[in-house]
Amino acid sequence: MKLYADTPTRRTRQLLADAFIVLWVGVWVYAGRQVHDLVTSLRSPADSITSAGQSVNDSLTGAGQQAGQIPFVGEQLRTWLTQAAGSGTTLRDAGASMAETIDRLALGLGLATALAPISIVVAVWLYVRIGFVRTATQSQRFIDAGEDLDLFALRAMARQPMRALAKVSDDPAGAWRRQDRVVIRELALLELRDQGLRPPPAA
Repeated sequence: MKLYADTPTRRTRQLLADAFIVLWVGVWVYAGRQVHDLVTSLRSPADSITSAGQSVNDSLTGAGQQAGQIPFVGEQLRTWLTQAAGSGTTLRDAGASMAETIDRLALGLGLATALAPISIVVAVWLYVRIGFVRTATQSQRFIDAGEDLDLFALRAMARQPMRALAKVSDDPAGAWRRQDRVVIRELALLELRDQGLRPPPAA
């Protein structure tokens, strides 16, 4: 498997692209974490409501237990206070529910902030890198010797711009049919450079 180009310029671009991807992922993971922490900080009021509700519940429940010891009216007072303590429970549950909602929102926004830009850029990067690896790995098998350049010369005539072909020969197709090794090598070099591959040594 060929991961990087042979030509220095393209290999440098590939290495820079890989480094950019690592940096890009790191930046957006950090950004997602910051968004998560920012939204999570909004749960302070919810925590306060939960704490207040628990305090009300505990206070009224404790008062009811003490009131229950009063002769004659103690049981009635305990019942009233216990019922009133339910408002504290409701308040506590509302605060807990609000905190849970904020936590889910923080997680969702944090993930969305990080994953959206990461997914788009990494998908493009993977498409380009996998395409290069597949093409370069397959092409490398055909350039073990100068005779193998015929295939790349033929591909160059099919894929390269006309102005690039004209710089090699006024009649590249005719030169290829005549097996002009100099022209064939120059044509092959056009294609190999595009693929980032180094040609075999000249015979």
